Amino acid sequence: MPRTFPPFLTLILSTAALVTALAQPQGEAESKRPITVMRVAGGKIDITLPEEPMKVSTKDLLQWVRTAASAVSHYYGHFPVPHLTLQIRAGQRGGVSHGVTYPKDGGLIRISVGKGADVDDLKNDWVLTHEMIHLAFPSMADNHHWIEEGISTYVEPVARAQMGQFPAAVVWKQFILEMPKGQPEDGDEGLDNSPTWGRTYWGGAMFCLLADVQIRERTRNRKGLQDALRAILNHGGVISADWDIEKAFAIGDKATGVDVLQSLYKQLRDKPAPVDLNQLWQKLGVSLKDGEVRYDDHAAEAAIRKAICAPPGLLKH
Repeated sequence: MPRTFPPFLTLILSTAALVTALAQPQGEAESKRPITVMRVAGGKIDITLPEEPMKVSTKDLLQWVRTAASAVSHYYGHFPVPHLTLQIRAGQRGGVSHGVTYPKDGGLIRISVGKGADVDDLKNDWVLTHEMIHLAFPSMADNHHWIEEGISTYVEPVARAQMGQFPAAVVWKQFILEMPKGQPEDGDEGLDNSPTWGRTYWGGAMFCLLADVQIRERTRNRKGLQDALRAILNHGGVISADWDIEKAFAIGDKATGVDVLQSLYKQLRDKPAPVDLNQLWQKLGVSLKDGEVRYDDHAAEAAIRKAICAPPGLLKH
């Protein structure tokens, strides 16, 4: 199934919407709308649906929510928060847009679905999964916004591929095409001091990919970034908790038994440190030819590439 890659403009709008929404209380009219309760692994979601006529049915919308929640739950071992408020609004734009996540009442997501959106728009949507992943990491200081967005940008396609929502080739094609946007440009002063769109989203995602690969290298592929992020979540690292980045990385490193997150952060936090992505793809045994993903299973770290998108173990309840 083809995936709609995150467009530049939508991510800018989502970032702007997040800043605006943090200061906005829940509207009285919206709070009085009927609530549909959805039980998920380890929690529940209170969903308010659009009041306006929609091309998609209520059943379609609820299946879309469950699909996103299932991918996130499987990646992290359970749903990130015990209670999420999800407000779905009817949008004028096509498809899904304006995803917003913030820590009100333990977790609140507002998201728009276009009145004319169809079932394929919901099946191909990445926004809701991206926003749900934000629930699974503590709130950071402004200069660490890149790790919050980087995790959501990296984990979203990986989690969905692990659930079989699309082939792993879709993930690697996106990474090959989009990761270069995270490289430092002239005047860059490291991830903590370069709050551009590219460095925030794809610079953060590149940090996550490097961390995933290095953890697997040093643990003989027994552990990965997924283990570190699960540990951070299970130590209370949710969106409503304000943490220092060092605390989060220390917990993640303890879970994997290697100091990859802390070491990589020291390398990339305050200096450009460009990444040789071509060498990385060659090592993992993945390339693009005529727009198609090609694998080299004889590459030095082909097993690591396969493990990143492999389905996780049984879901813990």
